[in-house]
Amino acid sequence: MIGTLKRQDEATAIGATPTSKLAPVEWRVGAGLLPYAEAVAVMEARAAAVAEGRAPELAWLVEHPPLYTAGTSAEARDLIDPRFPVHRTGRGGQFTYHGPGQRVVYLVLDLKRRRPDVRRFVATLEELMIRTLAHLAVRGERRTGRVGVWVDRPGKGDGHEDKIAAIGIRLRRWVSLHGASLNVEPDLSHFSGIVPCGIADPRFGVTSLRDLGRETRMAEVDAALRCEFEPLFGSLEPYPGEPVELLPLAAHAAK
Repeated sequence: MIGTLKRQDEATAIGATPTSKLAPVEWRVGAGLLPYAEAVAVMEARAAAVAEGRAPELAWLVEHPPLYTAGTSAEARDLIDPRFPVHRTGRGGQFTYHGPGQRVVYLVLDLKRRRPDVRRFVATLEELMIRTLAHLAVRGERRTGRVGVWVDRPGKGDGHEDKIAAIGIRLRRWVSLHGASLNVEPDLSHFSGIVPCGIADPRFGVTSLRDLGRETRMAEVDAALRCEFEPLFGSLEPYPGEPVELLPLAAHAAK
């Protein structure tokens, strides 16, 4: 699916389907809490293999034990309380948190054979999160100058918004690493050890599906992600598990 979305005063194209023949993307759902260093090692090895044509692309859904990661723009002052391990990583962005109850979506995709456009790829990742949230009756939105997906929180005061999904990518030989994270039911107090994504404005916090009153099984989140992946990124391998019935699709935020 190709289209455009509005970021207030600018238009950004979305869609990262292949422009040439590619094998279906492998869809892998991890079990348990995956150590972060192991995830990075697997992604880096797979990215090299994809770049060399030795392996298919990968969409990998995982959960991590509690940890912080520092992107290439991370500022030391934004690490307030290093209560969990801190991993320096080559992805873009600043500090973020990963932990139980958060679905992390790692994408190892060959953008040379899709569209070598970083802004478009990030916008498409945001769109994946927005459409996934729509299945779960949550309206996610973009904000100019703040990468990720946000929800309005008028009950907290005028202009208050919380981030529910974060985006952070790295490209190596135009193959993507890292990806996005969606807060399903993590311990939100764990975010207080950092300034998430370097945004210190007190009007902007973090939230989760549970915090918004949506009690959602991780399997339902995964099914929604898979449903919305193919229109945006192209074909997947056959479904590896039992199908999960989704709620009726709510109205998408992006028209």
